Amino acid sequence: MEIAGDAAVVRGEAELFERAGHLFASADEVACAANDMHTWAVSHQPLAPAAPPSGSKAHVRKLYRPGVLLDDQQVRHLRMLKRLGAEIRITPDEINETIILDRRVAILAGDRSGGERSYSVMTRPEVMQSVTSLFNAAWRAATELEVFEMQFAEVRALAPRILDVLASGCKDETAARTLGLGLRTYRRRVAELMAALGAESRFQAGARARDLGLI
Repeated sequence: MEIAGDAAVVRGEAELFERAGHLFASADEVACAANDMHTWAVSHQPLAPAAPPSGSKAHVRKLYRPGVLLDDQQVRHLRMLKRLGAEIRITPDEINETIILDRRVAILAGDRSGGERSYSVMTRPEVMQSVTSLFNAAWRAATELEVFEMQFAEVRALAPRILDVLASGCKDETAARTLGLGLRTYRRRVAELMAALGAESRFQAGARARDLGLI
């Protein structure tokens, strides 16, 4: 573990779990923002509490990007978390991947280097206030899971076929005809899928889809 200014920096999910795992067990309030369900995991086991333990009064809020809805396994897990009492919202906007514990500790996910991701653990009050305010603003602007799922249903259903035609390199007019869509509708769905995958180009969308195991 390194100390960088007012933050303790740990390398890799295993070290993060070792250093901060006890904080999750005692937290009464957990706020989590992530692009998908793989950010806060150790060997595919969630680091942050998935939902309030039985008999606990812990309040768990989870905020994700739309790409999480393209993976059937993650969708099933999200629905399970809802049944267990977690609040879940979806936002199409960029977010800082963060966990906030009892508004006293913030853990920010950094970039990957050499296959390992770095995490900054912060406790300074003014930093906590800023991080919490940013999360709360994103939470207020986000959409409840069930509502977003209904709005996203067509894009999700078309995603595998859209990814196939994108990979084929065919022109938009041909791709639209293949999918039985109008050209404008096809381009709109491609844009929505790219946004869900957090991609700025069609090439990036394909790469991100491969990372998620969608193609």
